Amino acid sequence: MTPTQIVFLIVGVGVLVIAAIIFSFFSVWLRASLAGAPVGMLNLLAMKLRQVPFSLIVDARVTARKAGIVIPVDDIEAHYLAGGNVVPTVQALIAAQKANLSLDWRQACAIDLATKGSGKSVVEAVRTSVDPKVIDCPNAASGRTTIDGVAKDGIQVKVKARVTVRTHLERFVGGAKEETIIARVGEGIVSTIGAAESYKIVLESPDSISKTVLARGLDVGTAFEILSIDIADVDVGENVGAKLQEAQAEANKNMAQAQAEIRRAAAVAVEQEMKARVQEMQAKVVEAQAQVPLAMAEAFRSGRLGVMDYYKMQNIQADTSMRESIAQPEPKK
Repeated sequence: MTPTQIVFLIVGVGVLVIAAIIFSFFSVWLRASLAGAPVGMLNLLAMKLRQVPFSLIVDARVTARKAGIVIPVDDIEAHYLAGGNVVPTVQALIAAQKANLSLDWRQACAIDLATKGSGKSVVEAVRTSVDPKVIDCPNAASGRTTIDGVAKDGIQVKVKARVTVRTHLERFVGGAKEETIIARVGEGIVSTIGAAESYKIVLESPDSISKTVLARGLDVGTAFEILSIDIADVDVGENVGAKLQEAQAEANKNMAQAQAEIRRAAAVAVEQEMKARVQEMQAKVVEAQAQVPLAMAEAFRSGRLGVMDYYKMQNIQADTSMRESIAQPEPKK
């Protein structure tokens, strides 16, 4: 093969490669051009080299252009490379435009990235902004069916509420979500019931709960705007005040019994101590009585006590014993 033929062969292969590349991009390029959203061949080639699905990017741009929204190709590609969902973001932008909502491409991308992995989407956020959403309070997934509060008269009141919210697109990124709304509304209902003088007031005008809670501005710092708080159901619960009084009375009784037991134990201890002291005194008496014969024997030996004196003392003791026996009453039969 001559050098000229080799050159022609190389050129021919190059031309075929270029033609194949152009043919692969031609349908996408033509579709974009006919839709009024042209994309250059170099841009398509660059997206191909960056492993970006250029057909998806072009379709998103065409969809936006048909809705009268012009989005640069680089912005759509950048959102895809950031991990965003391109088509839902464009759909949300179109829905916001149709509903006359203030939402630009940058804000839509931020909302889409913020909802990634949360089960939500930017389309749902825009839809909730157009069509308000109703949130049950409390959430059934929490395992509770009512919000329980106790009025000042001690009667428990059980409430179910429904909160109608609308997405606030400007606060959606970084704003608190539904759980915060539910918690704040529940706290407001409990405090409102607790401020009521009687449970009857709550039953007579349940709308006073929603008005009081709504006036607190519970949607501050959240991604939603609270439109209304409606009380779906109000029931009377237990008499918590009576139960607390009963428990307090039982506690006071137990305390009094404990104190009485302490006093009884102290009295028993004192009694035992007195008995011990009596035994001690009796022992001393016995000891002193034992010294009497010894003293008398010593008196006999020393001559300080005579026999006649001893007999006189014995007579006196016998006379004393007789008088004591006469003075004692006879036992009853």
